[in-house]
Amino acid sequence: MLTVNAGAIPADHWTQDPAVGGGRIIGEACHFIDLLRFLTGAPIAQVEAAAMESAIGDSVGITLRFTDGSLGRSFIWPTAASPSPRSGWRCSPAGGCCLDNFRKLRGFGWPGFRKMNLWRQDKGQRACAKAFVDAVRGGGGAPIPLDEILEVSRVAIEVAESLR
Repeated sequence: MLTVNAGAIPADHWTQDPAVGGGRIIGEACHFIDLLRFLTGAPIAQVEAAAMESAIGDSVGITLRFTDGSLGRSFIWPTAASPSPRSGWRCSPAGGCCLDNFRKLRGFGWPGFRKMNLWRQDKGQRACAKAFVDAVRGGGGAPIPLDEILEVSRVAIEVAESLR
């Protein structure tokens, strides 16, 4: 489960315009759909989404069912209390883990691992850019397969359209 305290964006901001900025789902929630897709390593089989009633409709819950039976949920709350973590991740495979703000990771039931703290937030942008540059320079394949990129894009667009 991913939770995102995304911060409020005014309704008239360009990012909220579906034709210009794509809106919150296409412009931001797509990254969390992508992360859940990456973590499961399986294609998305089913999608459900619901938005709280608001002028913009950007408080959203998205549930993804994957072909391997995994279930992923992402909640985006632009108006969560400011002291709450900006984003978090909870998982419960054989063990479990909690990641807060992409800085503090705690593990449960994993022998030899209890926690890891980073000085700075690491959302993987540098590693992503490096993987892309390395693939271009080395002539290798894309770091993210095209079919996976298209799948996540399709799902984000479907979610956004279902909430309009």
